[in-house]
Amino acid sequence: MTHSALVGILHPLVRAEATAEAPGAGLEPADLEQSVWVRLLERRPRRGRAADPAGWVRAAVRAEVRAARTRARHEQAYRADALPGGPGGSPEGIVEDADERRALRAAVDRLPGKCPLILAAMLASHDPTYREIAGELGISQGSLGPMRSRCLGCLRRMLAAEVAASGSGGMER
Repeated sequence: MTHSALVGILHPLVRAEATAEAPGAGLEPADLEQSVWVRLLERRPRRGRAADPAGWVRAAVRAEVRAARTRARHEQAYRADALPGGPGGSPEGIVEDADERRALRAAVDRLPGKCPLILAAMLASHDPTYREIAGELGISQGSLGPMRSRCLGCLRRMLAAEVAASGSGGMER
């Protein structure tokens, strides 16, 4: 019997077996079905064998399920903080984070008055204290909090206006 004839005969059985066994192994039925078809196609045809295609399908599905369970026991997912680049460890995440930081810094630079200096100091990588920022900028430590609050409000309004203007007809979701 040719492979194509065998596929035609076994298709309903493979689908039924995969659908029945997949949930117990935490697999998608279509993935399990595909693994069984690959196993069938990799199989070497033997002459004069007593073919029990239904028995072979059941055995193949169960073997794939056992293999999937073994893989699941041995594989461990990476933690987000263990990926290169931290939580946004994918290359796309790293690029997106860098773009967001650049956009934020550009917006901070467009703020009026001392706001760019205050917010740039607060965004510094060495995480300065209020006392250090106030000393660096020559302002009192007590006025730094209210000034920061006003600057952040101004930044929020500016960014909200930019986002609203970028959408079609000012509607952004």
